[in-house]
Amino acid sequence: MGSINSYETAAGKRYRVRYRKPDESQTDKRGFRTKREAELFLASVEISKARGDYVDASAARVTIHELGTTWLKSQTHLKPSSRDAIDIAWRLFVDPMWGDRAVGDIKHSSVQTWVSQLSTGDAKTAHDAGPRSATVVIRAYGVLAVILDVALRDHRISSNPARGVSLPRKVKKPHVYLTHNQVSLLAEHAGDKSTLALTLAYTGLRWGEAVGLRVRDLNPLRRRLNVRENAVRVGGVILVGTPKTHATRSVPFPELLTLHLAQAAEGKTSDQLLFGDGSIHLATPSAHDGWFVAAVKAAQKADPEFPRVTPHDLRHTAASLAISAGANVKAVQRMLGHASASMTLDTYADLFDDDLDGVAVALNDQALRSDVGKMWASSPPK
Repeated sequence: MGSINSYETAAGKRYRVRYRKPDESQTDKRGFRTKREAELFLASVEISKARGDYVDASAARVTIHELGTTWLKSQTHLKPSSRDAIDIAWRLFVDPMWGDRAVGDIKHSSVQTWVSQLSTGDAKTAHDAGPRSATVVIRAYGVLAVILDVALRDHRISSNPARGVSLPRKVKKPHVYLTHNQVSLLAEHAGDKSTLALTLAYTGLRWGEAVGLRVRDLNPLRRRLNVRENAVRVGGVILVGTPKTHATRSVPFPELLTLHLAQAAEGKTSDQLLFGDGSIHLATPSAHDGWFVAAVKAAQKADPEFPRVTPHDLRHTAASLAISAGANVKAVQRMLGHASASMTLDTYADLFDDDLDGVAVALNDQALRSDVGKMWASSPPK
């Protein structure tokens, strides 16, 4: 137990509490006006020590910048693209606002105000650029919240003031799906990238997975593409690593692609890249004047109903075409490399709307084939 002593000040008698921290070092807190206040404080310290949730006031003075910098260095397990997104959120939004603040001084209301101001464009950032999207706001908030989680686990604060904050809602953009004819039209106008466009639309590979394919990954006999690498552009540099889920997978492709892929592999060694010149990874096409945009514009001239699409929309198209061809959810999940079938269902719930109608039709047909069903059909029960 600690001790309580009184002392005299110009303002009158005050009380000092001396106690030991969990590491057995001695400290004190002074300035209590009554002995009762000092006793209550000492009791709260002993209880927090017994529970294991003691918070050292000096430890709470560490700043978000100090703790955040250390935390960022520890995120070596993240994929380069994910790490880059976190770095940007930290540099542009979190550090400018919270960097010089002690973790013990941050209030829930302050975090809520900051989140609201980011959404309206009034928050303190590295540069002014108006209101931020829900995705940007949620990512910036997430970085701050995780850093404060670290402070909580280190017993620097007793609770995380960022948790429970109201966040903006993401507005899910409707997926764009191409038909078989539209895929063919797009490939027709993609020039020397036609095989790549077809591969994206019929296998659902992510861009980085497709351009990371090597000739040895092509198995024409089984009609499979073995996804082992992922080439993503981060900070203007293409980095090669494992696929998004860190797991390799075998992806089927339709027979119509066999000749196209064989031509793409012609004259290359097994270690060379399947697409492009074999040595340099193809970069993501520019969203303003790249070959993909040009192919889409040409397709729209040929077909006024051709939608505006991005390379990633071809992944959605692959899911749509597979499901319409009768593929089950588990097969689509494995093809796309999703972590679970539930993720596939959540992502493409709109593609399964017709299945609900099918359930109703199937139930009706079975009921009509039964005696009870025939009776109901001729004379509905009252």
